[in-house]
Amino acid sequence: MILLNPNRHESLCPDERSREIMRKTIAFFENKGLKKVKEDDHARAWYADFLEFVKQERLFATLLTPARYGESADCRWDTWRNCEFNEILAFYGLAYWYTWQVSILGLGPIWMSKNEEMKRKAAQLLQEGNVFAFGLSERTHGADIYSTEMSLAPQPDGSYRANGEKYYIGNANLAPMVSTFGKMADTGEYVFFPADYRQKNYELIRNVCASQSYVGQYALHDYPVSAAEILHRGQEAWDACLNTVNVGKFNLGWASIGICTHALYEAIRHAANRRLYNMAVTDFPHVKQMFTDAYARLVAMKLFSLRAADYMRAASPDDRRYLLYNPIVKMKVTTQGEEVINLLWDVIAAKGFERDTYFEMAARDIRALPKLEGTVHVNIALIVKFMPNYFFNPAEYPALGRQDAARNDDFLFEQGPARGLGKIRFHDYSPIFDQFDLPNVNIFKEQIAVFKEFLAMATPDEAQQKDVDS
Repeated sequence: MILLNPNRHESLCPDERSREIMRKTIAFFENKGLKKVKEDDHARAWYADFLEFVKQERLFATLLTPARYGESADCRWDTWRNCEFNEILAFYGLAYWYTWQVSILGLGPIWMSKNEEMKRKAAQLLQEGNVFAFGLSERTHGADIYSTEMSLAPQPDGSYRANGEKYYIGNANLAPMVSTFGKMADTGEYVFFPADYRQKNYELIRNVCASQSYVGQYALHDYPVSAAEILHRGQEAWDACLNTVNVGKFNLGWASIGICTHALYEAIRHAANRRLYNMAVTDFPHVKQMFTDAYARLVAMKLFSLRAADYMRAASPDDRRYLLYNPIVKMKVTTQGEEVINLLWDVIAAKGFERDTYFEMAARDIRALPKLEGTVHVNIALIVKFMPNYFFNPAEYPALGRQDAARNDDFLFEQGPARGLGKIRFHDYSPIFDQFDLPNVNIFKEQIAVFKEFLAMATPDEAQQKDVDS
């Protein structure tokens, strides 16, 4: 089965520990039940029961600790299995996915650092069941890293004092290591350092969102930072910031897939058991069309995301193709998720508003994913940079099979400089399409040819490339 089915779950992971994690996570939510999930959602209750489950089963420790730092042989950063875990969490509720997602972002600058002491500390905190946070965004500037106002000032004894605020930071209420991005007060260099919510100079101001998730605003007031705690300085801090976003924001698409899958099942169940004009709703031609359209879009979302994960896992200094497929997942898969929910909502109509349905939650949460960190317009601008090489300058690459092996994805945290995007080359896509003589494929090939002609004969100038609405 291509879509997740909790009643007949078939894990894509090759090893028993990974399959056990997926089974136990599904069992946790099935035992909790939709009624309790919805009660907690409406009450905006902190998901302490889920985090206790994560701690007891060592879930984040197993899934988010690179093999080199893990306490067991099962620990590794494995994008393939992380995708499956993403999907399961979102299938039951975006809040559960969110605390996992922002932990991934918070861990990015740590695992990309050369600071072994901080990496060992993070590994220990994962073993203890802790969550992590990514202190990038600010209230005035959002995720504009050029404009960050968080400041780290050198002290006579060689330590530092941090001052500034961060805004829209998930897990800021409970993360003992909030990877915080700022600038050196004396040189203007970019810097990453960890902040601990338990320290008195860390002020947790408020939750800025009305949800179960804690999306925090926090301030550092002369917060002490030792030289030994610095994760990155200068260009390395900039690179770690962008590379972390590249690795972590990929998960947005998987959240959409999980939400849409659950909503699809609920919509089908409702429609199949409802009769109008002496017919089952599922027998109406327009309903069949909407379900077929929604299913086809959802399957395409998942297949594309799985293939993008292959390129992430196969990435190397000489093969960074994933940097194109990744933003497409973040942008197109999430916006297609909205389309899927719209189609299903047209089928179930008023049922989609009812407080005891999953759909009521899905219809609200699906809107968030394309909008996090300005996903759509930011990633359109990024994709434009790849178009010349993708369409006109292909390179030779060996065939890439399914990357589902139980191994650590080392390169994701050893990427180095986050630049040179215009030099990334891609394989020739034509031979794949030429293998199929199907009406839709042939039409699509014609559209590609017209688009290439347009790019060659009316190449967008610099101003047009910056106009992401055109």
